[in-house]
Amino acid sequence: MCGIVGYIGKRDVAPLLLEGLQRLEYRGYDSAGIVISSPKASGLKMVKAKGRVRDLEARVPKRFTGTTGIAHTRWATHGAPSDINSHPHLDPENKVAVVHNGIVDNASELRAKLVADGVVFASETDTEVITHLIARSQATTLEEKVREALKVIEGTYGIAVMHADFGDRIVVARNGSPVVLGIGEKEMFVASDVAALIAHTRQVVTLDDGEMATLKADDFRTYTTSGATTTATPETVEWEAASYDMGGHDTYMHKEISEQPDAVDRVLRGRIDDRFSTVHLGGLNLDAREARTIRRIKILGCGTSYHAGLIGAGLIESMARIPADAEPASEFRYRNPVVDPDTLYIAVSQSGETYDVLAAVQELKRKGARVLGVVNVVGSAIAREADGGVYVHAGPEVCVVSTKCFTNTVVAFALLALHLGRIRDLSVTDGKRIIEGLRKLPEQISEILTSEDKIKKLAEEYAGAQSMMFIGRVRGYPVALEASLKLKEISYIHAEAYPASELKHGPLALIEPALPTVAIVPDDDLLEKNRAALEEIKARSGRILAVAHQPQEKADHTIVVPKNEDELDPILMGIPLQLFAYHTALAMGRDIDKPRNLAKSVTVE
Repeated sequence: MCGIVGYIGKRDVAPLLLEGLQRLEYRGYDSAGIVISSPKASGLKMVKAKGRVRDLEARVPKRFTGTTGIAHTRWATHGAPSDINSHPHLDPENKVAVVHNGIVDNASELRAKLVADGVVFASETDTEVITHLIARSQATTLEEKVREALKVIEGTYGIAVMHADFGDRIVVARNGSPVVLGIGEKEMFVASDVAALIAHTRQVVTLDDGEMATLKADDFRTYTTSGATTTATPETVEWEAASYDMGGHDTYMHKEISEQPDAVDRVLRGRIDDRFSTVHLGGLNLDAREARTIRRIKILGCGTSYHAGLIGAGLIESMARIPADAEPASEFRYRNPVVDPDTLYIAVSQSGETYDVLAAVQELKRKGARVLGVVNVVGSAIAREADGGVYVHAGPEVCVVSTKCFTNTVVAFALLALHLGRIRDLSVTDGKRIIEGLRKLPEQISEILTSEDKIKKLAEEYAGAQSMMFIGRVRGYPVALEASLKLKEISYIHAEAYPASELKHGPLALIEPALPTVAIVPDDDLLEKNRAALEEIKARSGRILAVAHQPQEKADHTIVVPKNEDELDPILMGIPLQLFAYHTALAMGRDIDKPRNLAKSVTVE
């Protein structure tokens, strides 16, 4: 992984590819490369560089011209970041070039066979295996050469291939890693993310797993890896190029935090039904009779999406009175889970392409389960695999760490919980109460954002900590988990989250003045229990930063947030802690939009 861009047409290709790579920088990467061809030149021309796209751009010669090319930003899996390990990978005769997202699981075995046949490898990567397999194929078309190579490959891939002997085309294929075609006027694009295409076309085709495509300047065709023709109808992307601009903010993370009032308004828009005190979720493909047969709900996600799922499970249990829980998708599919026909499974993913979540969905579908998706990207793999679902309409999220999409996902779960609750036993009165609370959210989030200067000062005060503890009880615990993750991701401060009720069962041993605690203290029926936890910490000389609806006497500092309905309070209590993590990282001079070792869309295990 991590980013693919390709173009075939009449324009000078290098500037287009470099621009596309820049639009994919948010996904996280450690090196980049570009290869081009021209009808007037023999062979392929390539430039690669460890580091940022700007480092690659500085190496591109002035006369590096052509009309067809592929490019890549790499996030290391096989082999350390280096010029040599960067993509694209060429064969020794400079005829075949491959860029690849994913992992070739049997790369070692294939590599050993190729070495035994006299092949000399230039890199440590698994991708170079694909290049040599294509180059050594005796097939007469590029499509068949690629197909032969894919037959022996095990693992995941999104690939784009060029061949000097077939200069009028680019061949691409997908299995578990996104490949999107961009349809232009006598020009064609390919990318792993629509962000790289949106400045040039909004007409896209998303390949399915097991599908390939041939791109020519004035045409494209899609087919399976076995050669059967498939039907591809271009879709119009709803996002615009301006959505990927920074909009006057210093970082994408800050922009996306500030966009949350509008984002929440979008996920609510057109869905509230005041007449019946419920909501319309047309994409669920789940009628009332089917909804009443659900006996349990299992939510699957990874990282931030898992934390959103934990809050979602609580919302569903409290409003719909259906037993619900959340589990990391990365663990679920490896424990041979019992798949119950009366259980509804919900897969959560910002990109809709997260490999662990997608693999869990595919396993569940194989076993006959009903699966819904909660995703942000229309037409993504999980959206297509699921039986139905809810789009969260957060808009493009460029920063590696998720903020507005997390918030919108939790709001989407609130809508789903209300919908299921009103089908079952949630009263009209409670339905109205929740709807009123949902409508307040955009304004209340805006109110929280006006406290940024205060939160910034607090962050600067706590930025010297080597480690931090986050605690919350019941509804507050997932908020603590997500806030802890945000701080780790972008500041690199070690942080742990615990249920407040678990303090006395071990974590109190860590409490000391050097270890600050961030406590989630909502004004609900557990307020006194949470205050007792603050007492325990204070008795051991611990510093406390509380997030609460009113100032907390035992806390050294309190960030006060507006009160909503008890069920919806977690949505608001997470917002100031996004700003806290942001300003802590800023005070420490971190690369906030591109934290080390991380990638935006995780399409490998």
